[in-house]
Amino acid sequence: METVLIKTLQLLCCLSILVVLHEGGHFGFAKLFGVKVEKFFMFFDYKFHLFSTKSKWFTRLFPRFKDNETEYGIGWIPLGGYVKIAGMIDESMDTEQMKQPAQPNEFRSQKVWKRFLIMFGGVLMNLITAWVIYSLVLLAWGRDYYPIASIEQGFQYNEQAHNIGFQDGDIPIAADGKEIVEFSTAIMRTISNAKTVTVLRSGEEVELTMPEEGLSMLKMLQAEPQFLQPLTEAYIDSVVPGSPADKAGIEKGMRLMAVNGKTINTWADFDYEVTLRRQDVLASPDCTAADSLRWRTLNAVVAAEGGKTDTISLQLDENYMMGVTRHMPDFKTEHLSYNLANCFPAGLSYGWRVLKSYVNDLKYVASAEGAKSVGSFITIGNIFPNAWDWQKFWMLTAFISIILAVMNILPIPGLDGGHIVLLFYEGITGRQPSDKAMEWIEKIGIIIIIALMLLALSNDVRNFILPLFGL
Repeated sequence: METVLIKTLQLLCCLSILVVLHEGGHFGFAKLFGVKVEKFFMFFDYKFHLFSTKSKWFTRLFPRFKDNETEYGIGWIPLGGYVKIAGMIDESMDTEQMKQPAQPNEFRSQKVWKRFLIMFGGVLMNLITAWVIYSLVLLAWGRDYYPIASIEQGFQYNEQAHNIGFQDGDIPIAADGKEIVEFSTAIMRTISNAKTVTVLRSGEEVELTMPEEGLSMLKMLQAEPQFLQPLTEAYIDSVVPGSPADKAGIEKGMRLMAVNGKTINTWADFDYEVTLRRQDVLASPDCTAADSLRWRTLNAVVAAEGGKTDTISLQLDENYMMGVTRHMPDFKTEHLSYNLANCFPAGLSYGWRVLKSYVNDLKYVASAEGAKSVGSFITIGNIFPNAWDWQKFWMLTAFISIILAVMNILPIPGLDGGHIVLLFYEGITGRQPSDKAMEWIEKIGIIIIIALMLLALSNDVRNFILPLFGL
């Protein structure tokens, strides 16, 4: 429960900051051009609100807000926020105002380029927010990374990678002639987008040609065993009390030597053996509980720290985990420090890489597998750490700010991007869509957004809620 509370607080804090800043982007440009802003709300206030500067008790305490043209408040539905700009059909669907003659301080009375900046202001603020956060995080904490050269023993590859030409022990050092400097999950994206990958093999550089149709990074990440992982011997660093490994008598420092007669040299070998067994179970529609239990039972040969070997019977849990922490080599870590002079250029460069990567990954959402990965607030909240860590909090806040920027610029009616597309249409043709057309476009957009939210919520229920009840 404490973990859930910490994750929830981090999510609410993150969204509160980003929603206010995003809507502040619209608000700022509207005020700059003298456009009337009727409401500025964090979260949505359908039927009622939690707080408003127009409330009687608030205006009694602060009379100057009574005649303020803008109502500031907090809604009760934490799904975003909004600014209600006079003379504009938006999610509030206030069409009565549009029936009145246009006023000089209304959105519809402004030139196209001013309306464009008002609509783009939220996205722009999200991008600036991400840049500033990344820059200040680099200034405060610097950056640690694993140089690819520190993985001296090389990598172990799965069958897909072997078919392309990778060999166990290869170290990827370049993609399309561009040097690969560090080891991180981004290496998957680099390889998936490359036409050629250069590896260091037994001290010599070997160039591999990637498939013409390219590689799906989503499938690379979902593959079991993974496309590539550091080649590490199967030593056990620690054992979870009460876990299957603990019950079987496995101890810290032991090394897996074999499983069911198959030699185990690395953790990837173990993963491969377990994956085969799990796939056999999934491929059997008439598999019983007894069959599942049998497939989860392993005869493992382990070696103690003194070299003495022993054969034990090990029963994996329902998720095919045995409950150990794997010992990983002490990869050399490089630390980069920044000052005020170079943290902002570095933050801009880092943010640009994150933005490009996220936009590139959007293509997977259109696939059947990608659609299953779309999540709502439960998914977003789950990426926050179990304990409050300011560095991770701010890095995730910057990343979510980029997500909000990209999502809002999509040409979906009702979102900022949908309004911007219509402004481009007006700028090119000189004709503004009718109020009736705008009303229908907004309704269609709301339907699309609700459909996407329902998809995301259903994925969260399937991935997080149902497993809690064993379903």
